[in-house]
Amino acid sequence: MVVQHRRRPDAATYIGAGKVEELKRLREETSATIAIFDDELSPTQQRNLEKALGIKVIDRTALILDIFASRARTREGRLQVDLAQTEYLLPRLAGQWSHLERLGGGIGTRGPGETQIETDRRLARERIAHLKRELEEVRRHRQLYRENRRKHGLPVVAIVGYTNAGKSTLLNTLTGAGVLAEDKLFATLDPTTRQVTLPGQQVVLFSDTVGFIQKLPATLVAAFRATLEELQEADVLVHIVDISHPNAVEHQASVEHVLRELGVAAKPTVLALNKVDRLFPDAGEGAVRLAEREYGGPNVVAIAAAPGWGMERLLAAVQSAIVGSWQRISVTIPYGNEAVVARVRQRGHVDREEYTEGGICIEARVPLDLAGALAPFSP
Repeated sequence: MVVQHRRRPDAATYIGAGKVEELKRLREETSATIAIFDDELSPTQQRNLEKALGIKVIDRTALILDIFASRARTREGRLQVDLAQTEYLLPRLAGQWSHLERLGGGIGTRGPGETQIETDRRLARERIAHLKRELEEVRRHRQLYRENRRKHGLPVVAIVGYTNAGKSTLLNTLTGAGVLAEDKLFATLDPTTRQVTLPGQQVVLFSDTVGFIQKLPATLVAAFRATLEELQEADVLVHIVDISHPNAVEHQASVEHVLRELGVAAKPTVLALNKVDRLFPDAGEGAVRLAEREYGGPNVVAIAAAPGWGMERLLAAVQSAIVGSWQRISVTIPYGNEAVVARVRQRGHVDREEYTEGGICIEARVPLDLAGALAPFSP
């Protein structure tokens, strides 16, 4: 690892000439075969560095894309990664295909490949256009699915967080979803949605989403638009933070920055401080209370998703966040309208229910669309 502090990157080699010489000596001493730069390199900088160092050079974006490519399981996930990789490679072709040689081994091996981009930039652009059309079709299907979901009136809770914070583990603990959950970056790329019953018997949908990371490449945000639109449709966000990580504060800030970029930062949010079992390893379930005492606040809960600690408090907080955005109503529903009463019980939170001569008097908090439908029953 080599670090350099500069006012601005060198236009030709990103790092200064002296650092390039230092890297060359380091490469010879270690027999290194690849250099990874923790920032985005221009095509020119990348070519110059490869020529100067005599080894493969990849940047932060290429590394993240490669990890994404190895994690994509569904057709949608593969399409999104393929698009991001092809758009990344296009300006790096420089009229030839020598830079695709990095796809032959080691990091960067899972790119679109010579079979998909064979001769020139024209083919790459055609590939990009084709992938965008396919992803637009995926986006339309997702939109139809979301509209169908809205018809059933189930609130949506989206789990967001830094990569490896425990989003998939939380979904598995709450629902037994069987989502791949491993201690590695971007273990889950493809969103999974499952039903969860809240303490007040309200049924909601919990949706797992792709993990965020600092300096998330713009190409990835664009390529994963169809997936990230799930956040825009969510009623509540559960922002899960690995509180045991030494960079937990920076990770939380990075996620909040991406949420602002996506225009969803103002949504009701529950902050879930995860992995308190690692933070207080000798406290057992008492780690939940210790963490809340030290780091707690409004809409903040402490949990340990793997052993399942703090789940009741998390679901109660989610329920409060959902109900808090609903409209309070007072209606009298005449007898014979049991289906309407059932909708209020299923979709809303009933505070008072009384049987009278004129019908069933209900005071409740309900979603805005249901409040409008119940307007004829208001006094």
